Amino acid sequence: MRFRLTEGNFIRIGAYKEGNTAVFTFAAQKEDECNIVLTDIAQKKKYNIEVPAQYSLGSLRSVRIYDFDCEKFSYYYLINGVRHIDPYAARIYGREKWNDCERSEKDYEIECGIDEPAIDWKKDIQPEISRDRMKLYKLHVRGFSMDTAQKNKHAGTFEAVSDRIMYIKKMGFTSLLLMPIYEFEEMTVPVKHVVPDYVKPEYSKHQHKAELGHSVKADEKVNFWGYTRGNYFAVKASYANEPSDAANEFARLVQRLHKNNMECIMEMYFPENTDHNLILSVLHYWVQRFHVDGFRLLGDKLPLTAIIQDAMLSRTKILYDSFDMSVVPKDRRYENLYIDRAEYQFPARMMLNHINCNMNELLNQQRKQGENIGFINYIADNNGFTLTDLFMYNDRHNETNGENNTDGPSWNFSNNYGFEGPSKKKFVRDIRAIKWKDAMLMLFLAQGVPMIMAGDEICNSQSGNNNAYCQDNPIGWVNWANESSRRENVRFLTRLIRFRDEHPVISAAKPYKFCDYKAVGYPDISYHGKNAWIGECDPTKLCVGVMYCGDYGDEDRDYIYVAYNFYSSREKLALPKLKKGMKWYAVCDSSLKTPFYENETVCENQQYADVSPQSICILLGK
Repeated sequence: MRFRLTEGNFIRIGAYKEGNTAVFTFAAQKEDECNIVLTDIAQKKKYNIEVPAQYSLGSLRSVRIYDFDCEKFSYYYLINGVRHIDPYAARIYGREKWNDCERSEKDYEIECGIDEPAIDWKKDIQPEISRDRMKLYKLHVRGFSMDTAQKNKHAGTFEAVSDRIMYIKKMGFTSLLLMPIYEFEEMTVPVKHVVPDYVKPEYSKHQHKAELGHSVKADEKVNFWGYTRGNYFAVKASYANEPSDAANEFARLVQRLHKNNMECIMEMYFPENTDHNLILSVLHYWVQRFHVDGFRLLGDKLPLTAIIQDAMLSRTKILYDSFDMSVVPKDRRYENLYIDRAEYQFPARMMLNHINCNMNELLNQQRKQGENIGFINYIADNNGFTLTDLFMYNDRHNETNGENNTDGPSWNFSNNYGFEGPSKKKFVRDIRAIKWKDAMLMLFLAQGVPMIMAGDEICNSQSGNNNAYCQDNPIGWVNWANESSRRENVRFLTRLIRFRDEHPVISAAKPYKFCDYKAVGYPDISYHGKNAWIGECDPTKLCVGVMYCGDYGDEDRDYIYVAYNFYSSREKLALPKLKKGMKWYAVCDSSLKTPFYENETVCENQQYADVSPQSICILLGK
């Protein structure tokens, strides 16, 4: 087969269709010997196309191939005889089946493909959820639904996530945070070692050259999470119901989320020394082609200034562990930056489990909000114990990871409450149930954006494994068998999120000022101890009342009093005197089996809140 070639187009790097032609643009020095190797997918026949040096501009080489059928061919580059996968490839051939052991027969090789969009985005409207209304639900696309494999033919795919959109929305979550869904290598590929000539054994001329090297035996571990260098422009084919249609399946998921006024945020991991131009191109690509609403960036030395100042990304949410706010454009109207790190997690865990806890530190986290930047709060993430395991295990149990239980976080601030692992003892189960409710109350009564891991709402356990990065099995999957027995947990969380939405003063978009700047007779937020208006500053105190003045809310005018008691005894906290005609009503008590009262109940004592041991209560002033 003969191909007609001309010089390509240097404006866009990668391979793409343009009319009846295909343009291939890639990085190469003018002095390099460059070839495109095309593979006829059906006939397995290869064609080697030389790309002339005169088709160069700077360190780019570009060629246009006429009458090219993108569906018929895969490709890779040969540069100076070395095989290269296009880092800008929009499709990867070879990983269509997850953890496919048969790939070893082909030396785990992959090839690239051209994938053009087929989704109509004309009616798509991106929600742009404000940070005071935002609630994050984080999931792993495969692990989210593999436990339902026998019941769901879409298990482990984008379709399975789509099937659960209404379940997630009804709880009150506004945004999905997806662990890596771009192409990455989940298999551990054996490392080939080139043996120097002076140590090569004698061999006959009939021996294959491959016999001269030594390959380390393949590790059977699976890179389940995907935090590794990836093929960033390609949707992971094995996460699709039809691997050849992966890009469109993901696009349909985003569309369905948007139709339900929900956002799609992607985790993107870039190892150190990843090309900064590539990173910017990757973010542009997912925003343009798939209308994603944001990125949680992972990695060091990223081009943050360029990302923050990029006009195309100015309405895309960027989550990272720190920002230099001095480089943010002064005319920025949409607040799209969020600090995402574990600084909420540890004070919350320490207080919940009575380990070196500090009330001042916790209260600072509960009212944490930036003037022009948001904060993501979580108690459990994929890295560490699940929320349920946090109250079931003192120690990590990562033996099945094959690293002698030395991997994973060693400081978990967890507590098993008398028995390591599941327990049949009622008092152990009861205290764990209260701790789970306390954790959810703390998280969703904090000012910043709350985030939970998928399955935490149904008390998902990983059997004490706090680093399930290689557990593509029931340990790392969400255990939906718990769903029917944990409906009360889901109902409680749904009611809690609704309470947060009904009382926006809790999640105020700007920092509290601790003063009566509206001249309504009360400050926006105040702390109370044994006496009203006297918040004890002793960080060792484990009991405090926090009042939010409803007059600082946009519409709702109810006053909210949250009583935190982490002592092992009943405690009384003073209630501030309300305006004439107003009374305190009991709304929620985590010590109860059903924490939220069916009907708000007038408090018999309007001066003190009597709080059960290790529990959180909510009172409403109206």
